[in-house]
Amino acid sequence: MDTMTLHRMEYYGYHGVFEEERKLGQRYYVDLQLELDLQKAGLTDDLEQTVNYAEAHVLVKNIVEKKSFKLIEALAEHIASAVLDTYTVINAVTVKVTKPHPPFDVHFQGVTVELRRSRK
Repeated sequence: MDTMTLHRMEYYGYHGVFEEERKLGQRYYVDLQLELDLQKAGLTDDLEQTVNYAEAHVLVKNIVEKKSFKLIEALAEHIASAVLDTYTVINAVTVKVTKPHPPFDVHFQGVTVELRRSRK
């Protein structure tokens, strides 16, 4: 299986356990690894034979920026489901959501949730 990876897409979302996080919002980073057969696209040079990554970016942007979740696990799950529902050529997706500034007094570069979902 081939892969297409969208690295470190940046969005501003309103997610978090604390109400203030959901009001003020913050930056989030999302990585997608899409597993699909890219041979036909490679041989034909035809966008219709692959996933348009600009459209995938907009799909993720609408979820991150227009919905609100308490947990980044729920955000990642929602992204994975939407990607698989939207693009039937994708066999599996790995979603990484990074929250770079969790609201507590610990100094580190954030927390990342990574999950992989595939077609049943």
